[in-house]
Amino acid sequence: MTITTHTVGDRVIETTVPVGAHYVEGTTLDPSGPLATGAIVLDEAVAPLAPWSARLTAGQTLTIVDVGGNQSADFLVYNAQDTDERYSTPDTLAWQKNAYLREGSILRSNLGRPLMTVTGNEIDRQDTIGGACSKESNTLRYGFHTEHQHGCRENFLAEAARHGLGARDLVSNINWFMNVPVEADGTLGIVDGMSAPGKRVALRAEMDVLVIVSNCPQMNNPCNDFNCTPLRMIVTAPTDGSDHA
Repeated sequence: MTITTHTVGDRVIETTVPVGAHYVEGTTLDPSGPLATGAIVLDEAVAPLAPWSARLTAGQTLTIVDVGGNQSADFLVYNAQDTDERYSTPDTLAWQKNAYLREGSILRSNLGRPLMTVTGNEIDRQDTIGGACSKESNTLRYGFHTEHQHGCRENFLAEAARHGLGARDLVSNINWFMNVPVEADGTLGIVDGMSAPGKRVALRAEMDVLVIVSNCPQMNNPCNDFNCTPLRMIVTAPTDGSDHA
């Protein structure tokens, strides 16, 4: 097993996060395209189970493509100039007075300021309550036979270390394309997704931001149909002042 080492100050972080898992032969894949107009400045695939990150300048739009369908893209976003300011689930939900993220939702920071705006969304609702899986939660939920499996927390830690961030910088995240319904009695479920190959969400940066994504390696619940597939990340720069393709 390959061990990747990151040094942050006087700390050394080791991770066994693997990438490039093979999805089931015959899986339908649709890489689609950007959900925003403008020049493409970045276009990258995120392998199954892998982390990813990028910096966006204010006004740029990130399109996340669910290439294989129902593949959760766990997501964190920070003020690129001061990472102490970062995404806040409570502030975002309190300001919009709704438990789900949809087109028009503003992702707010712990200072209440807009980090990014959802300018396009091709599924009914997006989750920001379900949290991120981890080795510990896998073991608790699914049994000790899953202890060797890494989760989104480990992906976040590995990728965050590349930007000088650590465990104290991880906060509650967004789960694009994951279906976490809030039932009438307030309970949450993690159930079959509502997405499909090629479905997209687009996010416009309202300030310079650092985005960190985990292509969710969870294979113990139906969030990704037990079949981890790639994601596509496309960053566009505005050329005509419009948000949508």
